[in-house]
Amino acid sequence: MFAKKLHLLLFLLLVLALGVFGSAAQDDMMDSPPGFDSWDDVVAAADGMTVNWYMWGGSDRINDFVDRTYGIPLMEEYNVTLNRVPLADTVDAVNQVLSEAEAGVEGDGGAIDMIWINGENFFTLKQAELLYGPWAESIPNSVYVNWDNPALNLDFGRPVDGYESPWSGAQFHFIYDSARMSADDLPRSYAELGDWIAMNPGRFSYIAPGPGAFQGTRFVKQALFEVSGGQSQWVGEFNQELYDQHAPALWDMLNSWKDNLWRGGETYPATIGEMHELFANSEIDFTITQAISGAGAPIAAGTIPPTSRAFSFHENMIGDFNYVAIPYNAPNKAAALVLADLILRPDRQAEQVVPENGFGLAFGIDVSRVTDPDDVAALEAAVNSLGEAAADPADLAASLVSDIAAEYQALIEADWEAKVLQG
Repeated sequence: MFAKKLHLLLFLLLVLALGVFGSAAQDDMMDSPPGFDSWDDVVAAADGMTVNWYMWGGSDRINDFVDRTYGIPLMEEYNVTLNRVPLADTVDAVNQVLSEAEAGVEGDGGAIDMIWINGENFFTLKQAELLYGPWAESIPNSVYVNWDNPALNLDFGRPVDGYESPWSGAQFHFIYDSARMSADDLPRSYAELGDWIAMNPGRFSYIAPGPGAFQGTRFVKQALFEVSGGQSQWVGEFNQELYDQHAPALWDMLNSWKDNLWRGGETYPATIGEMHELFANSEIDFTITQAISGAGAPIAAGTIPPTSRAFSFHENMIGDFNYVAIPYNAPNKAAALVLADLILRPDRQAEQVVPENGFGLAFGIDVSRVTDPDDVAALEAAVNSLGEAAADPADLAASLVSDIAAEYQALIEADWEAKVLQG
């Protein structure tokens, strides 16, 4: 019992660091979403609708999780049909909304009701005024969200302003195979990783940064934090001079690794799936994860060895939130609002943490605001399901940093291709 409580405490320290804990509860009174007189009005309008959720579809387990965890209660409780529309890249949905706007498609004439969206794409649509809202603080279960926390009300350094709602939390870290390597021999910084690569030629690679491969960009961005002396100076508005000052050291470091990378650095994995495959085939010794469950979900899926374990560097591991947004011309806005609200319901939040359920990301809500005994029990059970395949929550909490302004993303991707891949 003591070990279980300790595990829970450490996990709660992690989500505290992620910024999902708050203090005072929100007011019971809230405005209705735009275009509706009350939440009852929203639910009544949603009855019989189909909600077209456009989302990355590259994981069968996540797809199944979404259909089961949200699709079933949507139909049973609200008579709403979930139509999950799989995307190769979220930018495809963004481009569709942009095309509809250019064609003058207004009102409820669009094709997309909701998007699982990242910071870059959110900023594109928000800047173009192509999102419905503000609505995110007007749905009932938003009372569980700590909107005062900058880690949540900013996305890639840009204000959310009620135009997107959180789904889950995530943090970059690594996976190794405990049957091949001792935890005592793991690198815990980029400097130590460079030494490890030199001593183990051909055994490491990372995802090529680029559009649709944010994990690779994130890996490089974290390296930039280390070579520049820390992440804190990068928080705030985009700073070209700061980037120009420190980027050369980043490319020097990554280029110094190339000859000792997998396939001599001539090619790089394109996705986490490819990383997992190379890791499972023992071609490389590390893969990556964004999930609080660490190695748990891919172990359960049979894609990596059961002896796999997650770990973190001591510093500069980027953590953030996943969000959903509603386009300005969504045809079924009421159904999208009902789905966004369901996502935040504590029992659904608990489901996403359990590794066997196939999603494995952390809470998007402030669990300290949950008081219903059944919901509290579900959240605690989810935490206790993480097991030994997950990284030490205290390590994750200690290493956590936020992401930075979206302008750095494209710049790093273009410069990496020019100065490392082709350099």
